[in-house]
Amino acid sequence: MLPLPVDKGTCTRWASGLGLPRGGDTIIYTSCLYQLVPAINRLVSLIDKASKVPELARLAPMGLMKSLVKPSQSELDRMNGIVRSIALLLKKSGVEFGYLYEEEPYSGALLYELGFEDAFREYSAVVARALSGAKRVITIDPHTHNILVNVLPKFQRMDAEVINYMELIKDVDKKGSGAVAIHDSCLYSRYLGLREAPRKLLGNAGIEVKEDPYLTGVATSMCCGGPVESINPSLSNSIARVRVAGLSKLSQVIVTACPICLANLSRNAPSGVKVIDLIEAIS
Repeated sequence: MLPLPVDKGTCTRWASGLGLPRGGDTIIYTSCLYQLVPAINRLVSLIDKASKVPELARLAPMGLMKSLVKPSQSELDRMNGIVRSIALLLKKSGVEFGYLYEEEPYSGALLYELGFEDAFREYSAVVARALSGAKRVITIDPHTHNILVNVLPKFQRMDAEVINYMELIKDVDKKGSGAVAIHDSCLYSRYLGLREAPRKLLGNAGIEVKEDPYLTGVATSMCCGGPVESINPSLSNSIARVRVAGLSKLSQVIVTACPICLANLSRNAPSGVKVIDLIEAIS
């Protein structure tokens, strides 16, 4: 069950050749969010165009939507590479885990974050059922982590321990240099107690994080604008451009640890400013 009409195999191609078992006591739960980023980018562009030319919306029935949001292979390869690199770093750190293969559902974060609580309550049973056999669930993005830690237990029994991949990685492959600006996920920084986790990993990789209390403080750091991208792309893009403009004063390389932030900031970064995922910076 996915929020966009994409091939179900999109969610699991990252695991090809890794020899991961299906299921087990510890599982990695991707919620397919990174893998959906290329389709999200296409969809946001379509929504933005349709808002300016209403006739376009009537020309895109669901049967046509799948082909319209089909992303490029290079985008898919990049997102699959991010998830794959996370898995490889977990294995290097001695973490044994399996995955849910095609039984893995989307977390339902979009339903809850847009205020459809009744719909999420109904959908939450799907997520709880998929995770019911695990004792430990490893998340790789803030939206999924928030759903499992703060939201799902309100509606369903959740016995498994939930832990983020950043808390499990003991070492990194890359020992680089240079400096970056970090864009904090609002959820990681303010609600999930994981603000320092990406900074620690960047430091271990020899990468300096440029800070400014007015740009990167807990109370002053801006949202990327991503949460409203599905209903108001123009507003979302405006917020992202302001955020990129601020962070680029610190560094021309901006690092984030959220797929939604990665997508929205990347779409709105001017030439010369690079937006990358945390895992791309350290591996």
